[in-house]
Amino acid sequence: MNSASSPYRVIAVCTGNICRSPMVELMLREALKREGLDGAVVVDSAGTTGYESGRPIDPRAARRLAATQILSAGHVARKWEPQWFRDRDLILALDIDHYAWLSEAAPDQESLDKVRMLRSFDPAMDGRDRLDQGIEDPWYGGHADFDAVWHQIHAAIPGLIDHVRTAALGESICS
Repeated sequence: MNSASSPYRVIAVCTGNICRSPMVELMLREALKREGLDGAVVVDSAGTTGYESGRPIDPRAARRLAATQILSAGHVARKWEPQWFRDRDLILALDIDHYAWLSEAAPDQESLDKVRMLRSFDPAMDGRDRLDQGIEDPWYGGHADFDAVWHQIHAAIPGLIDHVRTAALGESICS
């Protein structure tokens, strides 16, 4: 259980940090705010590569987020830093390649235990192999691909909120 002086920290990780992971970051922040958990949880994102470092969110991702009144203008892409294994409580991989990269880079079992596939929080993915839980990179596609990514992330958010609520505050999700 985390205290107000030590918020629960979540990071979403994709390749360049301009499409999928910032969408997760911003969508999860909005959901946490709606649930009254924004003060107890800090969310950010990063890429496994520095290819896009310093760049804004992809305009197609920004458009999809804006359709649900989520603003993304402040996002600046950045590369994963090894100390985040220690500093984050939950590390969300967006596809199997990110999961493998993070697993290989994890310095110890405690760090490895923090790595989860984002879609593992989607009830429709329950019992599915990690290979099936990935979210394909929409960068190579069009608006429909960004819509599909939004829906995949959206489906995982309620389960993620339940997990974070329990982990951050020790609250049971049972009513």
